[in-house]
Amino acid sequence: MTTAPLALSLGDPAGIGPEIVVKAWRALRGEGPAFMVVGDAQSLAAASAAGGSIVRQVSGGAEAAASFGEALPVLDIPLTAPVVAGQASAAAAPLVIRWIETAAGLALCGAASGLVTAPVAKAPLYEAGFAFPGHTEFLGELTRAIDDGGGKGPVMMLTAPGLRVALVTIHEPLARVAGLITLAAVVNAGRVTARALRRDFGIEAPRLAVAGLNPHAGEGGALGREEAEIIAPAVQALKDLGIAALGPAPADSLFHAEARAGYDAVLCMYHDQALIPVKMLDFWGGVNVTLGLPIVRTSPDHGVGYDIAGRGVARPDSLIAAIRLAAEIAARRGA
Repeated sequence: MTTAPLALSLGDPAGIGPEIVVKAWRALRGEGPAFMVVGDAQSLAAASAAGGSIVRQVSGGAEAAASFGEALPVLDIPLTAPVVAGQASAAAAPLVIRWIETAAGLALCGAASGLVTAPVAKAPLYEAGFAFPGHTEFLGELTRAIDDGGGKGPVMMLTAPGLRVALVTIHEPLARVAGLITLAAVVNAGRVTARALRRDFGIEAPRLAVAGLNPHAGEGGALGREEAEIIAPAVQALKDLGIAALGPAPADSLFHAEARAGYDAVLCMYHDQALIPVKMLDFWGGVNVTLGLPIVRTSPDHGVGYDIAGRGVARPDSLIAAIRLAAEIAARRGA
């Protein structure tokens, strides 16, 4: 456990965020990790069957940590208009963005030991002028992540019991992916991932498997040249840097149990190549971790759940796992 609580941005208030935050607090209030929510206190009060009695407005991390066992600490930045559960609201989007900025700022200045972000819906954010593909890229800009000798973030990693996957490209249309797979991009993502495995996950000599882009890893060039011309040289460059990298390997044979025993993480080339195996292994408990930032950041590996919002049936498993992992990483970093 770290001294400062985690900062948790509320996410989309019309989604399941308020509900799973309340449920996560109830699950963790006895033993922690402690967290404070940055968001709309009334949304959290409404999500609680006990009404507003569990919600306590706080002004900072010390107060939040002290009150966590008795109440859900909230740094209240209220909505300016009501939202309806299950209905996207562009009017709420500027507040959602402000909650993320504020929570990230708490982590940057040390008032929080790390950042956990509840899910956001991208469409209303885009409608409000949000200029980033998603949370990950926005946090890279907010924290001005730089290459300090271990590669430049942000790099997205997804974790589930027995599997970690990191991505070279993140929220990109599939038609653009091949053009974004460059030697520099693969090497950078590999460096960031290897460093995070050592620093944040406590693996002294990490082993990194690198997936191919094409079927059968290009089939010797018959099904694509990216493996021979880009990915294989990148793997060799990682080896030259002292990183135990192997590949490029066919992605369709990288994720069964025997294969997973041979590495600590897989470096995947695009979004679904990485996320499908994680969600097959543990749909409810997967965690999204942003590597290469000066702050700790995790999030649940699911969306806003408009279809079930307001019904009281949302599961908090992934958010709880994200909170616990953020606290573990923060403790390793000494945050």
